[in-house]
Amino acid sequence: MHDIPNRIADVLLEVEATLRTHGMWDQDRPPADALGSEQPFCIDTLRFEQWLQWVFLPRMKEILEDSRPLPVKSGILIYAQEYLRKDAPPTTGLLELIKRFDDLIAIQSGARPH
Repeated sequence: MHDIPNRIADVLLEVEATLRTHGMWDQDRPPADALGSEQPFCIDTLRFEQWLQWVFLPRMKEILEDSRPLPVKSGILIYAQEYLRKDAPPTTGLLELIKRFDDLIAIQSGARPH
């Protein structure tokens, strides 16, 4: 289980690459109030891809770089499946990566993966 953080870092890099490759990466940072939403996934202020780019990826990078404890659970896949079209090739790859992230979090916390 000691390699879980490295595997998570790899998944995060793949998420970023997928967003960039498929034109889902924004060049301009959203306004601070949009990033400060208190709703899960900033659903009221950001698209899901924006949340991944501007909230999720930086937060996870910081956790990994500072060797802080990983989240005990992750339920991103459920929301991602609702938000993203499952039949589009870029989102299929993104869903697979998000599932892998959720599974790795479950494994490191001793829970059963999806």
